Amino acid sequence: MHGPLLDDSTESVPGSWTPLSRWWTRPAGGAEVLRVAAPLVASSVSWTALTFIDRVFLKWESGESMSAAFGASAAWFAVLCLPLGICAYVNTFVAQYHGDEQPRMIGPAAWQGVYVALLSTPLLAAAVWGAPLMFGWAEHAPHVTDLEVRYFRIVCYGGLGMWIAQSLSCIYSGRGLTWVNMWIDAAFAGVNAVLDYCWIFGHFGFPALGIEGAAWATTVSLWLKGAFYLALVLRARNRRELGTDVLRFDPELFRRLLRFGAPSGAQMLLDVSGFTVFILMMGKLGPSAAEATALAFSVNMVAFMPIWGIGMGGSILVGQHLGENRDDLAARATSTAMVVACVYAVAIALLYVAAPGWFLDPFFAGSGGADDAGIYATATRLLWFVAAYTVFDAVQLVYVCTLKGAGDTRYIMLVSLAMAALLASSAWLAVTRLGVGIYGCWTLIIAWLLALAVLYFLRYRAGHWRSMRVIEMIHAPQ
Repeated sequence: MHGPLLDDSTESVPGSWTPLSRWWTRPAGGAEVLRVAAPLVASSVSWTALTFIDRVFLKWESGESMSAAFGASAAWFAVLCLPLGICAYVNTFVAQYHGDEQPRMIGPAAWQGVYVALLSTPLLAAAVWGAPLMFGWAEHAPHVTDLEVRYFRIVCYGGLGMWIAQSLSCIYSGRGLTWVNMWIDAAFAGVNAVLDYCWIFGHFGFPALGIEGAAWATTVSLWLKGAFYLALVLRARNRRELGTDVLRFDPELFRRLLRFGAPSGAQMLLDVSGFTVFILMMGKLGPSAAEATALAFSVNMVAFMPIWGIGMGGSILVGQHLGENRDDLAARATSTAMVVACVYAVAIALLYVAAPGWFLDPFFAGSGGADDAGIYATATRLLWFVAAYTVFDAVQLVYVCTLKGAGDTRYIMLVSLAMAALLASSAWLAVTRLGVGIYGCWTLIIAWLLALAVLYFLRYRAGHWRSMRVIEMIHAPQ
């Protein structure tokens, strides 16, 4: 429906609703946002649980394996980010096509993301070749560098599967059918966890490969998920209704996806690269600092991923409502998502401070290293820093998702370029030139996220995003 929604009329009846029930039931209110976001939160929880289990298993094998896998995973994700961000931006195209009632354009948009994935495979080959140089730059202990390189090279083989799965999954998430993504993500996170257990420790006939086993588990599960999405989107109903049988390369649509998606991918790349440099710099402070940092950031996923799911739910609704030419509802969806994200952020921050053992104890249940007590104490203090910045992270994530849902990706990219360079250079300067310790370095993260929250808030308030669209509209603005 285009134009005012009938549901809005109930808000004008005095006394008909309490403020809470009105917030919950109105268009773009709590019910609508959580209907879309809750499955994405569940998907993110399954990914968080998988990452948590993976790190716990590797910690049981050795603390160095755990910290090496964490650093290598960050570097791997940085390599994947630019194409992954473009593939993920298919979500905005699908949402706006869905809102503008152009369902037969959804399939072609998703296939352009697959073409981005296929054309990006040389990047993975270059990363595999250059891994020793990249990790050698960090100047970690030789045996740690060897672990990082081995893990990184194996997970790179799963990158194409991840990109393809991301592109095709947008056919469901962009239309608000996020429960499909939830069940698929949960299923393959379970597959990954089982393979972790078998391949790390050598159970059920699998070889005990340690950190390499964890990498192979990730790679295999990513390819299985990509294959499952491929089979799903090619079902007869999807081919008929959503145009998923239109596999041809569409130069104009492909260019538009690159125009809006490339800055989004660049933003992901820059942010993750800044964090990766920060993590590698913590390795220069010694094995204990590297391990405590890896633990704290692993626990941080318990906050970050659900907030990301809430933000993405808001982004999908922003795209759909802008496709309907209802920027007022897009703004309301943003406000609703912000409330939900901040409430969760405050709750989890309080738990980090009041009950850190709930998050850290599993890592130490199967290990007995001589330095564990000191690492545990340091990681506990680092969770105070995580608690301090979690709300800032929630604010900047929700605003970023709204701006992406509208198409304001160039601004996001420019901010990320400046801020990622600032974080990386500050961390390098603090560690190598000023002799700043681990707690001083973590203070940089708090300041960095606060600055991002302010910058994205100001851009949102400026309102340029309200008139932005990434698709060719067939319904004129009301």
